[in-house]
Amino acid sequence: MRSGQAGILPAPMERVRQRFERWRRTRKPRTRIPDSLWAAAVELAGTYGLHRTARALPVEYYSLKKRLEQESVAARGRDEPGPGTTFVELPPMPTGACDCTLELEDTAGSKMRVQLKAATPPDLTALCRSFWNPGS
Repeated sequence: MRSGQAGILPAPMERVRQRFERWRRTRKPRTRIPDSLWAAAVELAGTYGLHRTARALPVEYYSLKKRLEQESVAARGRDEPGPGTTFVELPPMPTGACDCTLELEDTAGSKMRVQLKAATPPDLTALCRSFWNPGS
C-alpha cells in the first residue's frame, strides 16, 4: 500500500495504480488509455468510489464517470430478461382491509418497497407514476 495525499490505498487500487504508472512510462505521446486499464479503473470505481479512484490513478474524473455509467447500463441489460418495463396486473382489492407489499424498481436500479396496511388502498397508479416519473 502506498500513502499519499489521499491516504493509504487498498491493495487492489495500488496494483492498478502501478499498472497505470508502467503504461504511462512506456507509452507514446497522445496514446489512448487501453481498454484493459479503463476496465480495471471502472471496477475500482464501483468498489471504492468514483472520486477516490480518479484521484488515485490519476485519470480524468468525467471520463471515468462516463465509463462507469456505461458499464452500469450494460450490466443492468445483462440482468434483465428483456427491454422495457414489465407490468403486472394486480387483482381487485377485496372490500375491507388491505394487507400487501408493493416493490418497484426503475431502470436506474432505484427501488421502493411499500407495505400497505389500510382499510382503503391508496391510488396505486398514482404511486407508481410518481416513482417512475418523479418530475411529472
